[in-house]
Amino acid sequence: MQIKFFFRAIMNTYSMTDAAICREIGARLRQLRLRRNITQQQLADAAAVSLNVIKRMENGQGKLASLVAVLRELDGLDNLEHFIPAPEISPLQLARQQGKQRQRATGKRGRKRTVSGEGPEG
Repeated sequence: MQIKFFFRAIMNTYSMTDAAICREIGARLRQLRLRRNITQQQLADAAAVSLNVIKRMENGQGKLASLVAVLRELDGLDNLEHFIPAPEISPLQLARQQGKQRQRATGKRGRKRTVSGEGPEG
């Protein structure tokens, strides 16, 4: 039984459907709530959401704003850093941008690079 729990804790997200990932996140929220010994209604009240929102989230359905509110009440906001870590920028990219933050994507994927590492437009 312990091995089953261990393997369930490591999610192979690329082999899962979107719905399966959402269900797993919901199950993990439920486990976190139960570990803290909080009822669904208590969590809903503390997070200022309805009981149905909590039930839907634990079933793998819900909205990001609700997820943030629930994680805040479960002291789980620090987990968001692991969920979607801040993108790292290389020193070379930083120098090219000269302190400017990128505002738009070009939409060009897989464009060829020259020997210098820059794109064809230079």
